[in-house]
Amino acid sequence: MRNRMILAAAIASTVLLFTGCSDPGAAPRSAGATVSVVASTNVYGSIAQAIGGDRVEVTSLIDSATQDPHEYEASARDQLRIAKADVVIENGGGFDPFVDGLVQASGTKATVITAASLSPEYVAEGEADAAHGDAAHGDPGDDGSAQSHSADQDHAHDHLEGFNEHVFYDPAVMARLADKIAGELGAIDPDGRDVFTANAKAFAAGAATLETDLARLESTHEGTGVFVTEPLPLYLTDAAGLDNKTPEQFSEAVEEGQDVPPATLLDALKAISSHQVAVVIVNAQAGGPETDRVEQEAKAAGIPILRFSELLPDGQTYLTWMGDNIRQLADALA
Repeated sequence: MRNRMILAAAIASTVLLFTGCSDPGAAPRSAGATVSVVASTNVYGSIAQAIGGDRVEVTSLIDSATQDPHEYEASARDQLRIAKADVVIENGGGFDPFVDGLVQASGTKATVITAASLSPEYVAEGEADAAHGDAAHGDPGDDGSAQSHSADQDHAHDHLEGFNEHVFYDPAVMARLADKIAGELGAIDPDGRDVFTANAKAFAAGAATLETDLARLESTHEGTGVFVTEPLPLYLTDAAGLDNKTPEQFSEAVEEGQDVPPATLLDALKAISSHQVAVVIVNAQAGGPETDRVEQEAKAAGIPILRFSELLPDGQTYLTWMGDNIRQLADALA
């Protein structure tokens, strides 16, 4: 993940230098005080705001589409925000490891919500990883379940092999996240519990509409080929029934910031030039020579190119943003 785990360790050691900037001991909450929420990106900040309304104060550490979460370097100011937070929301799964460094360095008492842990795919990958580790160490436990759960907790913020960490492209997971946020906010601010619950239900209804739109695409375009330069939109395209024709080594290399093997690049270009795909989706915040070649090939073949982001565009909410992405996909397929 572009050396994310190395980056996380470096960030953790850096922000430790600034531990003296904050006091992790929080004062008692005063009546009517807003709940402080810090989110790793504006995607999660938007969802927190939708659930908390005017009873929360939300700060998104990354709030501009010009910033790349994979390259983000945490600051002492970020650490101070985390230290004073009541709730911290991260993606997890290796997407935003700088949050873990901040949480550890600040000594925050905040509740940390990890979106990736709400994904069935993450749970399945974590259990498989745990089972493999238990077998390798010859310690299966009484029935295996306790060890699997413990290992999953230990790996809650790590990248799991084979897991697509971009869970914010899965509306169903975001609906679960909204419910989780409502529960945690209600525990901190009981007077707002009904408001949080109602807002979470409204958000879930919006997410259900997105899923309906995707199911409609699936009914019309199931099996249609799609090319993605990175795994970013795969939860969305899978739900739409599209068939990912991207050579696995291509998207993995691009996501890791590595060179694409020449033979793999040729396979990728062939998939496009031979019209095995109906649409190409690129990460709007990342690029390179190989992705440029893919775009050139798609343009030459007359195949639509969509640009999806890892961050929320200005003026959008999560639901409107994801709705726009689905409409763009529908238009391209049509």
